[in-house]
Amino acid sequence: MKAVIVTGGKQYTVAEGDVIYVEKLGVEAENTVTFFDQVLAVVDGGRTPSSASHGQLGATVEGKVIKNGKGKKIVVFKYRPKKDSKSIRGHRQPYTKVEITKIAL
Repeated sequence: MKAVIVTGGKQYTVAEGDVIYVEKLGVEAENTVTFFDQVLAVVDGGRTPSSASHGQLGATVEGKVIKNGKGKKIVVFKYRPKKDSKSIRGHRQPYTKVEITKIAL
C-alpha cells in the first residue's frame, strides 16, 4: 500500500518501511508521529487510487522518528562588482528522519 502525504509544504510518496527526510518536526527521537493525517491519495495493490481534495480522505500515516539533524552546509556568497563588497554566509537545513510504520484507511 502506498500513500501520498503532505508535510513541510512538500509532497512525499511513501510505503510501509520507507525512510524519508522531512522538514524538522517538533518531536524527539524514538517517538511515534501521526502528523501525516493530511493524506492526498492511497493506492492499495492494483486498485485505482483513492483521492480527495484538500486532504479530506480520512486516512492516516504513522511513522517513527529516528533522529533529528542538520543537512550539509551550503555557502551563500554574494558579490557586488565594482563596489568592493562581498558577503559569505553558511546555512544548514534542519531535518527529521522518519520511518513509515503504518498506513491506515
